[in-house]
Amino acid sequence: MNFERKSMIACFALLWCLAPLAAQDMQISGLFDSAVSLAAGAGEAEAFSYGIEEYANLRIRTGIGDYARFYSAFNLIAAAGSSLNTATAKSALNAATAPELSSSPYIAGDNYAAAMELERLYVQVNSDALDLVAGLMPLRFGYGQVFGPSDFLNPRNVLFPDARPRGIIGASAAFYPATAKLLAFAAAPKSLTETFAINSAGKGFRFGLSADNDWNWGSIQALYVFETPQSAAPDGRHQIGVSLKADVELGLVMDALYTYERTANNNAINGLSASVGFDYSLLSGDLYVLAEYLYNGASSITAYSATNPTGLFTKRHYAYAMCQYMFSDYTKASLSCMAGLEDASFLPAVSLYHELFQGMSLTFSTQFPLAIDDNGEFAPQTMGQHFSFTTKASFRF
Repeated sequence: MNFERKSMIACFALLWCLAPLAAQDMQISGLFDSAVSLAAGAGEAEAFSYGIEEYANLRIRTGIGDYARFYSAFNLIAAAGSSLNTATAKSALNAATAPELSSSPYIAGDNYAAAMELERLYVQVNSDALDLVAGLMPLRFGYGQVFGPSDFLNPRNVLFPDARPRGIIGASAAFYPATAKLLAFAAAPKSLTETFAINSAGKGFRFGLSADNDWNWGSIQALYVFETPQSAAPDGRHQIGVSLKADVELGLVMDALYTYERTANNNAINGLSASVGFDYSLLSGDLYVLAEYLYNGASSITAYSATNPTGLFTKRHYAYAMCQYMFSDYTKASLSCMAGLEDASFLPAVSLYHELFQGMSLTFSTQFPLAIDDNGEFAPQTMGQHFSFTTKASFRF
C-alpha cells in the first residue's frame, strides 16, 4: 500500500472518529502559509536555488461533556523548486531538528513533493484541583524566550522561530495547591530505536516532577527528570532544571539544565546548559529589545547538540540579540543576530511584517551568514549560502 493511499485512509479514519463529536462545541482554526525562498549558494551548494512552499497547520478543539476537551492538529505541506532543502520546508515540519522534507514520508507529484504530519492528538480533563492530559501533546518547561535549556521535551531552534515544536506521547497530572503548580509527567522514549524496544525492556522512558510558583515580581520553576536505562546510559539519566523570570524594570530570565549519567564505559557525564537574558520596551512600547546568552556545556544534553543533525549549536558559547520597532499597529520591522562567540561567526537577519487586513499578513525576511574563518559555525560555507530571501503570505482563520 503506497503512502498516498495510507494518508487517505488515515484522514477518513480521523474524520470517522471525530464525527460523534461534531454535535459538541467544536472549533476549527488554522494557519496557511504560502512562501517563496531564494538563496545564493556557498561552498558545495548550488550557485542559485529557489523553493516554493504551501504549508497549513489545522487545529480542532471540541468539548467532551462538562469537564473534558479533545485537541488535535496536523500539518500539510507541498513544496517545489530547485532544492527542497529550503528554510521554510525545514521549519514547517519540525522545529526541533529542522529536517529536510526528504527525511519524512512524502509523496511526489509531477512537479512537487507533499507530506502530512500529525502534530497534536490528546485529551484534557479539568477539575477544580486537578488537570489530567494524555496523548500526543505539548509539554513545555522554563521561561527562556530564545534558548530555554530546560525545555528538553519540546526543544526550540532559534534559527526557525516560526516553527511549532513537535509534541511528545505521554501523560501529565497537574495539582494547584495555593498559588503553586505541581506537575507529574511521563513521556515515551525520544529515540525510535529505543521506542521499538519499549514493550520488552521499557528503555528510555522519562518520568518527572516540576513545581512552579508566581509572585508579583516574577516566577520560579524547578524540575527533576529520570530517564530509564538504555544502551547509551545503562544506569539511567538524571536531569535537574531551574528557571527564573523577574520583572524589575528589565524583564530578566535565567534557565539551566544539569544532566548526570554514567555511560556504558562507566564514565560519568556531567553536563550543564544554561542561559541568561533580558528584554525591555522603549518609546512607549514601540521599540522592543531582547538579548540572551547560552552556555552549552561540552557534555550537556541540550536541545541542540543532542538532536540537531545539521551540527549547529555544538560549541560552548552563543549569544542572540534582537530589536523590533512598531511603525504602526499593522507594520513592524526587526533586526536580529545569532552569534557563535568561540569562532566569531554571525547569522544576522532582517524582517518586515505587515498586516494587510485581519487574518492576512505579509512577511519579507533575509539572512546572510558572516564569519572571520571559513570554517566558522555560521560561515557561508558551513551554512551553504551567502544569503537567502523569503517572501511569505500568511492566512489565519
